[in-house]
Amino acid sequence: MNNKFLQGKVAVITGGSRGIGRATAVAMAGAGAKVALLGRDTAKLAESLEAVKKAGGEAITIVCDMKDEAQVRKAADEVKQRFGAVHILVNNAGTAIRKNVIDFTLDEWRNLTDTNITGVFLACKYFVPHMKGQGYGRIINLTSIMAHISSTGRGVYSATKHAVAGLTKALALELADDKITCVAISPGFIATDLTAPLRADAAKNDALMAQTPMKRWGTPDEIASLALYICSDGAAFMTGNDVLMDGGWCAQ
Repeated sequence: MNNKFLQGKVAVITGGSRGIGRATAVAMAGAGAKVALLGRDTAKLAESLEAVKKAGGEAITIVCDMKDEAQVRKAADEVKQRFGAVHILVNNAGTAIRKNVIDFTLDEWRNLTDTNITGVFLACKYFVPHMKGQGYGRIINLTSIMAHISSTGRGVYSATKHAVAGLTKALALELADDKITCVAISPGFIATDLTAPLRADAAKNDALMAQTPMKRWGTPDEIASLALYICSDGAAFMTGNDVLMDGGWCAQ
């Protein structure tokens, strides 16, 4: 694979302020793509921008709440104005609330579903039109092992990730004629800021590792490497599927 195989491409990454989003931005910039980083945390976005620049890439940051249609529409217009086109959309922004289903308030339900499902819908609605007509396009939706299983306290989160997996299939079919593929990535337990409390709790960490056949946490860079492959010509026939990267968790 050419090290700069994404030269001339523009990648939009939601949730680009940290973790998997930041690692993916750095990887794509290293492969030659121009990157638009979307997120809500201005300071963390600035850190991601610096990381992309260190990788030799060009990037912009846009403060955007993916639940807000007007903000997403404005962000899509800004990326088009700055870079002229969009070739890659990585829907990484998401959140989680650990609580049993019947204990959710309606506001909590709406916050979780709006962030994890509606945010993906809005990103596709406003960025995909800028991807059409170029003979190449990649949409990567970050789901989770919870798109394949569920557990106590994770029911609503699991429901949102199942929904994104279904949306991935629908988009793959709708956009096939435009040569835009749509693939989901389902990470297992990845070492990010969001999982830091779990890793810091010895009992919880040991319990999770005991259930992970590879006995370790995954890294954001490993997810980013998979995203990079999906964007390559070698993955051009891959669409509508959900790729697990979970250390063997769902094989049990």
